[in-house]
Amino acid sequence: MSDLPFDAVIFDCDGVLVDSEPITNRILAEMLAELGWPISAEETMRVFLGKAVMDEAALIEARTGKPVTPAWLAQFRHRRNIALERELVEIPGAPAAVRSLHASLHGRIAVASGADRPKVQMQLAMTGMLAYFGERIFSGHDLPRSKPHPDVYLAAAAALQADPARCAVVEDTVTGATAGLAAGATVFGFSPGGPSHDSAQALRGIGVQHIFHDMAQLPAVLAQWRAPRPVHAATP
Repeated sequence: MSDLPFDAVIFDCDGVLVDSEPITNRILAEMLAELGWPISAEETMRVFLGKAVMDEAALIEARTGKPVTPAWLAQFRHRRNIALERELVEIPGAPAAVRSLHASLHGRIAVASGADRPKVQMQLAMTGMLAYFGERIFSGHDLPRSKPHPDVYLAAAAALQADPARCAVVEDTVTGATAGLAAGATVFGFSPGGPSHDSAQALRGIGVQHIFHDMAQLPAVLAQWRAPRPVHAATP
């Protein structure tokens, strides 16, 4: 048995394990400008952070007057992947944290992402973390609803044969944290600062009670967590 107070840990990928958001949003900004929506990469991150591009098709179409077609989405993913293959790095401390928790939990860790599964697998392979997750990679693209709905976290917990209430979820965006909370998990908000992650204030604003700033500290943060004591009504 693990000494951790959780049966499993489920990670988001982008912004938690890999530093992909600046790269992806730069490519997205370029392609939105080509459609007729001049937008900076910084503004793109404010609008799209934590969200699947295909889920925001209505917004893109409203701003550009052009349809978001399957061909356009495929081209976006192609150009995004070329840039990721050239530039992607891991979040500092993430590989060591993954190795540690994989050992402590006897492999009961998973990734639950709003991104497409091939992208997640590619990024984990590039940063040396894929072997620790194996087939335990779940994408909102493969489910009826993606984040902020809980489906992808519920699917990951079911595959791990873990009660969601006994799972720790690691997220860095309001969209993803909303999904983790809706699944009934304990969400740990990773907020190191900068435009690639939502702020600690924003995460606390939706009910995330546990915020940390250094991924290398995650195993210790989880080990030190204690469930809040239930509040009993006063006897009249």
